[in-house]
Amino acid sequence: MIQIENVTKVFKMGENEVRALDGVSLKIENGEMVAIMGPSGSGKSTLMSIVGCLDVPSTGSYLLDSLPVETMNDSQLADIRNHKIGFVFQQFNLLSRTSALENVLLPLSYTRLNGRQSRQKADHALEMVGLGERKNHHPSELSGGQQQRVAIARALVNDPSILIADEPTGALDSKTGAEIIDLFQTLHRDFGQTVIMVTHDSFVARHTDRIIRLADGRIVSDTINPNPLKAGTPRPEAEA
Repeated sequence: MIQIENVTKVFKMGENEVRALDGVSLKIENGEMVAIMGPSGSGKSTLMSIVGCLDVPSTGSYLLDSLPVETMNDSQLADIRNHKIGFVFQQFNLLSRTSALENVLLPLSYTRLNGRQSRQKADHALEMVGLGERKNHHPSELSGGQQQRVAIARALVNDPSILIADEPTGALDSKTGAEIIDLFQTLHRDFGQTVIMVTHDSFVARHTDRIIRLADGRIVSDTINPNPLKAGTPRPEAEA
């Protein structure tokens, strides 16, 4: 599904250049659950932006479902994001004056579906995250975990090939964070959803099947995790 070869990303800061990615190559297959991790400044957010078609490489190639992303214009990138990629962020980014259902409906406004079809898809997405009975509640009437579930439903509503989660438990307490991790594991296990979780937290990363570590813009390790943690596993005291 994802094939990145020798990708670099260079940002200009005045007269200086910052090499955020430096020769990154990786493949992610359909249906994998992968963590991309590293400390602040490691390049993981830049890599997420490129994988998510929010940006393009300075050099190198990126094939997404055999499509050459690095050659696409802004309109083509937007189309890819709308149909192939769902994003979940640390902050839920919900519209406070609209219901859960209306928040989930937002991405469908860019499709050709009629109102009835859109509502059916939004209802289904909310059912998938366990919020079917709360669809008419506003964000202020929902807990943090429920708000993140709405955000996940919104990311799923267009049936994306890839779900990218950027620090999805970072704004939640440990119990609620475990529930959200459990939801991602369920989507991966039961629905075959490709999940890419971007995190600085090794404990969160150990809930995935594969862990890619970055440092200074380069991949320093790419390992299979043979025994992913189950949601609700207590965090070791040394990491608390």
